[in-house]
Amino acid sequence: MNVLKRIQRIIQWIVLLFFGSTILSVLIYRWCPVYVTPLMFIRCGQQMMRGEQIRLRHHWVPLDSMSKYMPVAVIASEDQRYLEHHGFDFKAIRLAMAERANGGRRRGGSTISQQTAKNVFLGPSQTWVRKALEAYFTVLIEVMWGKERIMEVYLNSIEMGDGIYGAEAVAQLHFGRSALELTRPNCALVAATLPNPLKFSSQNPSAYMLRRQTAIMQQMRHIPLFTEKK
Repeated sequence: MNVLKRIQRIIQWIVLLFFGSTILSVLIYRWCPVYVTPLMFIRCGQQMMRGEQIRLRHHWVPLDSMSKYMPVAVIASEDQRYLEHHGFDFKAIRLAMAERANGGRRRGGSTISQQTAKNVFLGPSQTWVRKALEAYFTVLIEVMWGKERIMEVYLNSIEMGDGIYGAEAVAQLHFGRSALELTRPNCALVAATLPNPLKFSSQNPSAYMLRRQTAIMQQMRHIPLFTEKK
């Protein structure tokens, strides 16, 4: 019995430590900038393994130091019900599952909240454990951060090119200006790369990218400005 009690106590401490540490980390990032993410470390490791020079461009800026069109563009491109759902877009998930079952193209059902949870706290693996943790962290950031903070972290941590992370870095490297100075077409072009920023470039857009940019700009007309600070 003593052994069983000891094992039970160890399990209780592990559970307590897990919930305590994860909630604390989410709470800290409620106010503190996210300077590094697991994906940044992974990409740097991949570059080193290929014998390449490490490329990591990331400049954290607050949301009110970005163009007012940047949140609108990513909502139009990635998650049009972002302001309506509470972390999970079940309609998009059902549609994605139906398309896969019918042999259609693989459509992503992840919301901006889910992508932010994955980017900040987890890696890009596709295991069920990772997906369960992603759902857990999505609930936490929806409750503890709110939509504006989630968007701010998303736009600062999302991969936007080879070794490029966040709106400020891509604005400087691809457009020669700050994130605050990005125009509506600039923001739509950046958002157009997000399905695969290592394949698509906002610096040298293909004809396909320009068509996506146009489609996103059309969708942006139906989405209100995310913040009225500017």
